Amino acid sequence: MTRDELLTALFPAGCSIQPGGFGTLRGMAELPGTGRVEIIGIEAGTPLGIEGALILSGHVLDLVAAASRAPLLVLVDTAAQEMARREELLGLNEALAHLAKSLALAAETGMFTLGLLYGRAAAGAFIATALSTQMLVALPDAYPSVMDLPSIARVTKLKLETLEALAQTTPIFAPGLEPLFATGAIAEIWPPEALAARLAATL
Repeated sequence: MTRDELLTALFPAGCSIQPGGFGTLRGMAELPGTGRVEIIGIEAGTPLGIEGALILSGHVLDLVAAASRAPLLVLVDTAAQEMARREELLGLNEALAHLAKSLALAAETGMFTLGLLYGRAAAGAFIATALSTQMLVALPDAYPSVMDLPSIARVTKLKLETLEALAQTTPIFAPGLEPLFATGAIAEIWPPEALAARLAATL
């Protein structure tokens, strides 16, 4: 599902979205019975780097400073964090942590944060965006992973074959939608034809 298809399904009456730099999004919508909904996100499988993380955290902190109590919808379609030496040297880990803490601060000040995973998301980018919201939902064709099995094998020194066998019975070892749903990281899987109704009911 493309960004525009997603937004049309979520907000049939329309919404205001402004694409920003580095694949980021910022906007708002009005929902009957709910009122204003703030929207941020990253789209098109864009890797999340320092600039993107700072843009998103800036949007969140602006809402906190304005004492907004509107729910915040975080749309997520990102490959992973930006895998570049420049990013690591400039402190990508700190920028991602800053984004996660900004979302936590928004929740602490009374803003309900809802993540919607509609594409891919992996590693640090997944943790700093989708997993840092109070509730995470996903579309059926989303594909999340905290770490793929070959990477887990390198870190743990376990054989890939061993991890593949474990992944068959232990969701924590397996990437993908169903394992993360089984562990509770993803609260609900929303059918595309019912997005507006599910969003309204959740908010």
